[in-house]
Amino acid sequence: MKILVTGGAGYIGSHTIVELIKAGYDVVAIDNFDNSYPSVLESLKEITGKEIDFTEMDIRDKSALKTFVKNTPGIDAVIHFAANKAVGESVALPLKYYENNVGGTVNLLEAMQEAGIKQIVFSSSCTVYGEATPPVDENAPILVAQSPYGNTKQICEEILIDQSKATDLTVVALRYFNPVGAHESALIGELPIGIPNNLVPFITQTAIGKREVLTVFGDDYPTKDGTCIRDYIHVVDLALAHVAAIDYLAKQKNEEAFSVFNLGTGEGNSVLEAIQSFEKVSGIKLNYKIGPRRTGDVVQVYASCEKAFKGLGWKTERSLEDCMRSSWKWEQALATKENK
Repeated sequence: MKILVTGGAGYIGSHTIVELIKAGYDVVAIDNFDNSYPSVLESLKEITGKEIDFTEMDIRDKSALKTFVKNTPGIDAVIHFAANKAVGESVALPLKYYENNVGGTVNLLEAMQEAGIKQIVFSSSCTVYGEATPPVDENAPILVAQSPYGNTKQICEEILIDQSKATDLTVVALRYFNPVGAHESALIGELPIGIPNNLVPFITQTAIGKREVLTVFGDDYPTKDGTCIRDYIHVVDLALAHVAAIDYLAKQKNEEAFSVFNLGTGEGNSVLEAIQSFEKVSGIKLNYKIGPRRTGDVVQVYASCEKAFKGLGWKTERSLEDCMRSSWKWEQALATKENK
C-alpha cells in the first residue's frame, strides 16, 4: 500500500513515516514547514535508508493539493497530521487555527474524493473531550472545547463523520493524549519553532540552557500536587498506533465507516511528576517556577485505552522515564549539532 502522510516533516508525522517504512509501506509525504524543518527529511533517510518521496505543499492551497493528489498514482490511504496544534496559540490566533485545521481538512477531503481515495486516519486529540472526568473513554460526551484548537478537532471529526455518511469514505480518528519523547536514534524528535508550547521540550531546553526558567502554569488545581495531570505517551508508541490503524482499515476490520480510538497510556502524571521524572533520568535539577494558570488548560485528563488495545491490537510499551530519557538524548544531540 502507498500512504500519503500530510505534515510528514512534523513531530508525529516523521516518527510515523519511520514506522510505516519499517512495516513495508510505501510513503509519499507533504509538509509546508510551518512548524518543521527540511533537515528532518535527511534524518528520515538516515534512519530508514530510503529517500523520502516528499513535496513541499500547504494544504490550504486547494488547487495545488488537488493537482498533487490527482497526479500521484496509487495512493491507497491518507494519514492526516497537517495542523497547527498549540492550545495557547489557538486562544490568541483562532482564525489561523480554523483556516488551517478545518479549511485544510476540507481541502484534503475534496482532493481525496476527486482522486477516489477512500481511507483516512485522522490525527485528533483528547482536547475534544473538554473538561471530562478521567479515565476518559471513547463514549465520553464531547463537551464544549476549552480552546479553539480543541474546537477545530471537534469540527473536523464532525466533518469526517458527515463525509463518511455521504460517501464510501472510511475513517479512523485517533484521539491522542500527550505525545512526548523522541526516536531512539536521536535523529528526530520534537523541535518546535520558537518558544515551545509543550512541557517536555521546555523542560529539555531549560536543562540544556536554552531557556532560563521553566514556568509551571498553576499549582492550585484540585489534583494531588496542585498541577495539571496529563497522559504522556511516547511518540514511537503513538506512531505504531497509526501503522495499526492503517492495517485496521486495509483489512476492513472496521464495523462502522467512522471509528475512533483513544491513544494514551491509561495513566495520568502531574506536571511536577513529569519534571521529577526528567530530573531522575538526567541527573539535572531543573530551574522552574510556579506561574499563573494558562487559559485553555483543562485540570486533568488521561485515557481509557481498552478500545485501542482490543480493536487495533496495539498497546504502549514505553514508560514516562523512557520518554524523558529519549527527549534528553534528542536535546543533547541538537546541542552537539549546533556547536559544530
